[in-house]
Amino acid sequence: MSRLTLALDIMGGDNGPHIIFLAALTALQQTPHLHLILCGPLTVMSQWLNQQLPNIQARITLSDCPQHVAMDEAPAHALRHKKNSSMRRILDLVNSKEADACVSGGNTGALLSMAYYVLKTLPGIDRPALITLIPTINNGKVYFLDLGANINCDSDVLFQYAVMGSVLAEQISNIKQPRVALLNVGSEEIKGNDQVKHTARLLTDSQNINYIGYVEGNDIFSQKADVIVTDGFVGNIALKSWEGLVNFAIQEIKKASQHNWLSKIVAKIATPFFRGIYLRMKPDQYNGASLIGLRGIVVKSHGNASSEAFLYAIREAIQQVEMQVPDKIKDKIEAVLMERHE
Repeated sequence: MSRLTLALDIMGGDNGPHIIFLAALTALQQTPHLHLILCGPLTVMSQWLNQQLPNIQARITLSDCPQHVAMDEAPAHALRHKKNSSMRRILDLVNSKEADACVSGGNTGALLSMAYYVLKTLPGIDRPALITLIPTINNGKVYFLDLGANINCDSDVLFQYAVMGSVLAEQISNIKQPRVALLNVGSEEIKGNDQVKHTARLLTDSQNINYIGYVEGNDIFSQKADVIVTDGFVGNIALKSWEGLVNFAIQEIKKASQHNWLSKIVAKIATPFFRGIYLRMKPDQYNGASLIGLRGIVVKSHGNASSEAFLYAIREAIQQVEMQVPDKIKDKIEAVLMERHE
């Protein structure tokens, strides 16, 4: 298989570069054709690289970046003043085709602003979106967007999100004619604001999208749809509510299992059962929100990701490169635009 190169922002995240180094090493061991460009302070990276085996060292390039973007830094400030940051460098490498994709766990707002500025959107796409997979019943998964890239979205943008989500479901999850739904306050046609209603009409009229109608918040995990579309305000709240609920449930189960001797016995017996549920719901394996709609592949990891979670983000980037996702989105958008102008 031909060489595949990813650029990693080693300064992005809350837990320090060592988390990213561990994920990078595992990714290289698992993917023989993978090469990495690590972007960050040379002193930090060199110390780690010198400890690796020669065959690993040969597949890593270091790119010295004297600046980094703080997690609480204003996006506009980062865009203007952090041109030599590790975050900016990974995007520049994708733009210059030196890297096939990039991954960062840094400041989301800054990454969005920089990516939009450096890479630009694909023809026919007004704004990029953040999309991720979340689990559903019966071992299913659903693509959910937007996760916060754009707080306010008009109907054209939501329609574009539906197209992009459909492409990702087709190409990454191999779903033929993925079912696309709009998140709404009710399933009836009369429900919702003007943007949602107008988007529904656009999707209904399209022959390129398998639109199935509205879903409500309690349908997100029901496997009724393969792609669920909403604006970034609602989507971000929904995603973080799910993550919070999962963590709450895990903590409550742990607490209940230590209540008395009987609960400890029951917990020991039930551990294999609960472990299966935990592994299904564990947010780590769904780490790696993709910033789609750009002329390049950008994957956003959680800032507090573990090395295992960051590895999932790297795998997501690899998969999108291999499936040529931006090109597929471009082709689909062109077909939809031609349809709308006929």
